[in-house]
Amino acid sequence: MEKQETPRQKKIGTVLQQEIAALLQKAIRKGNVSNLMISVTKVNVTSDLSIAKVYLSIFPNDQASNYFQNLKENKSQLRHDLSQNMKNQLRRIPELNFYLDDSLDYIERIEQELNEGKNPIKNPENLESRQKR
Repeated sequence: MEKQETPRQKKIGTVLQQEIAALLQKAIRKGNVSNLMISVTKVNVTSDLSIAKVYLSIFPNDQASNYFQNLKENKSQLRHDLSQNMKNQLRRIPELNFYLDDSLDYIERIEQELNEGKNPIKNPENLESRQKR
């Protein structure tokens, strides 16, 4: 049985989500990267506030793995920048673990099945299964 998130975990997750999104957007603008959109879809924080699971959605999908790998390699720099921005709000910044959020792709595949006249509810084997997190 999973534990319910406490209100404090939810608040910290929300603040981290906003700050990480702002830092990523700033880095994209600073790097003059065009045609790239990264959104932080969700942040889950553990009960001891030591680890944060950051779910990202990257568009365009064809280059998502490249950008995602680059982000994972530079997560210590992102954590440092986050600590500088939040030093008056949090004593310790949690370790950041990044995950690709594929929910939009999954929804798109369901929509495509429906448009082709197939029923993904009756035939769930037609859709690729999502990984459980």
